[in-house]
This record gives sequence, structure tokens and C-alpha cells, in this order.
Amino acid sequence: MRKRVLSLVAGLATVLATTLFAPAAPASAAPLTKVLVFSKTAGFRHSSIPNGIAAIQALGSANGFTVTATEDAGQFTAANLAQFQAVIWLSTTGDVLNATQQTAFQNYVAAGGGYVGVHAAADTEYDWPWYGGLVGAYFHSHPAIQNAQVRVEAPVNASTAHLPTTWTRSDEWYNYRTNPRSVARVLMNLNEGSYTGGNMGDHPITWCANYGGGRAWYTGLGHTEASYTDSNFTRMLLGGIQIAAGSVAADCSVGTPPPSGISLRARANNKFVTAPSGGAGALIASATAAGAAERFEMIDRGSGNIALRALVNAQYVCADNAGANPLIANRAAIGGWETFALIRNSNGSVSLRAQANGKYVVAENAGAAALIANRTAIGPWEQFDLVSP
Repeated sequence: MRKRVLSLVAGLATVLATTLFAPAAPASAAPLTKVLVFSKTAGFRHSSIPNGIAAIQALGSANGFTVTATEDAGQFTAANLAQFQAVIWLSTTGDVLNATQQTAFQNYVAAGGGYVGVHAAADTEYDWPWYGGLVGAYFHSHPAIQNAQVRVEAPVNASTAHLPTTWTRSDEWYNYRTNPRSVARVLMNLNEGSYTGGNMGDHPITWCANYGGGRAWYTGLGHTEASYTDSNFTRMLLGGIQIAAGSVAADCSVGTPPPSGISLRARANNKFVTAPSGGAGALIASATAAGAAERFEMIDRGSGNIALRALVNAQYVCADNAGANPLIANRAAIGGWETFALIRNSNGSVSLRAQANGKYVVAENAGAAALIANRTAIGPWEQFDLVSP
């Protein structure tokens, strides 16, 4: 027990050292003085919640704001919420507020209050549509905890400005039911080619939005206890709290374009799959670099299935003639012939199994021939790397 306490103290000391000199808020912004941390759970309970509360309290001590932590939903009244500039939903799960409390919180945000959602805040209040809009996207699924590459899209945002362009870290990486890019400013996304279990293609993981009269900031990071002694993470969280509270300026308008697709590189010959002749030709692994003809948008079809839309002509890749013909990007809509199971192989590669015939896509003749779905097993010619821009 004594070792755990000493470890926590040491970790919090690191937090204090790295956040004490955070950038000052603009003179025109009201200073951040008080926040509420809400961590009630009605479903899965994260062991990292106490670590998160301790880290936020340390951030408050180092940056001049007080922190009240509660799991009492009865504190969601108009009078009580009015004293806080932001409410941090720290890995909440399930249905945690009744109708009266929901109305109080909705009115709080409408009056200019701030919302911060951390990790399982997206696994909360599925039957409250207003909250779904506030958090930006609901939880869908997650793979095992593992390292992944987080890519910063907004390098001038207060919550991401300190981070490297590509940040490799370990966490539990959420997939979401919808892509929040159409309703929020995406600040960071995941490189799905860097880990196993992503199913979104374009995969936002942290975002902010102006919503319902107030401000919202959410991150899918924060499952692990170790997150809360990671100075990069806690500095990011501090920026998110400041943005939600309105104490620092941030562009949270909608409109960031998605990254420019993914590319498939065949392990058969280490070349990129291309949609030649503006998409009019059969797909073939023949390109040494990834340009417009080698980029595809990966569309999540659910249950591990995807479709691929070629950026060169905005058409879907088809296993034509029920898989008897080579793959070609020539369809305007997704059906059975345009649907593929995305198989994650243990060596980090992926394979595609056509729903049209249940067979695997192959870079035939070691990549010298067009791609076709005609193999019953996965070998080297049936393996591809997902490469993101």
C-alpha cells in the first residue's frame, strides 16, 4: 500500500512539474476557477477513475482552479451547477442522470457551461439524444489495450499544441458508432494501420465543439491508470478543460476535412494497389508511391466488414461477377459485391475476404496481375498493409 501511495505521489509530482507553467489564458477570457468531476457509473467501472480524479486535482492546484469530485447525480441542479465553469464526465457509463437532472445539465450548457468527456463518457446515456450530440459520438467497440499512433490534426489547439505530430502511446482504443467529424472539430485521429482492431477508417479520437450554447471537448484516451501520470496526456486534459470552460480560445467549428484516405500495399511485391486509368481499369499492385489513384476511403459496414471507395473517381471497389472478374472501382453504391471482411493478421497485415464469394483477394502472380478474389486461404500474396497519409 505504501509503495502505491509513493508511486501516486511521484506521478502527481510529475504532473505538477509539467503543467505548472501552462500557457496563460488570453486577457479577454475569464480565468478558470472551479470545475466539477462527475464519475458515476451504471455499467462497467474503470479502475483508473481515482487516478483521473487525483490528476485533475493536481492540475487544479498547479493552475489555480478548485476541483469538486462527486458521484452524486443529485448535485445536478441549476443552483449547484452554476458555480462551475466546466463539468468533467470522467469515464461515466450507462444511465447516470434522471430526467430532472438531465434538464438541469442541458440548461447549464445552454447558459454557456462547459462539458469535458473522458474515455467512457461516450459509453453513457444512450437514450438521451441531446447528450449524444454533446459527446459527439457514442461508443461502439474496442480491441485489446495496445500501442497505436495518434496523429495531431490541430497543432495550435490548447489541448494538442504540446504534442508531437505523431504520438505513439498505449491505451484502449474506442471505435465509435458514428464519425463525429461532421459535428465537431477533430483534433486528433488514430492511424488504424498502426494497431489491430480499428474499424472506422477515418478514426477521430479527440475533438471539440460549440454545442447547445456551451462548449464541449472529448477524448477517447484515458482508459489506463498510467494515462494520468503521463505528462503529455495530463497537459492535453488541462487544455481540454480550459477550452470547455472558455478560459482559452479554441476553434471548435465544424469543417475539418478527413485525411485523404488509406492505401493498400501488397506484401507480395511491396507495391501500392492502384485504380488505373482514373478508376476504369482493374485494381493492381503496381505503384511505387501512393498518389490519388492509390487512395481509398474505408467505409465501416459493421461486423468487421468494410467497403472501399476509390478517391480517384468516388466509386466503390467491386468483386465483379460474384468475384469471377478482377476487382474494379466502378460502383456507385454498396452491395454484396462491394463488401469485404477485413481480416487482421497476426503479423500486422490485413486480408480482404469478398462477401460475393467468400474468397480472399490476392495480388495475383506476385502482384504482376490484377487483384482478384479467388483464394480459399491466406498466404503472402493475400496480405496487404494499410498505409495512412
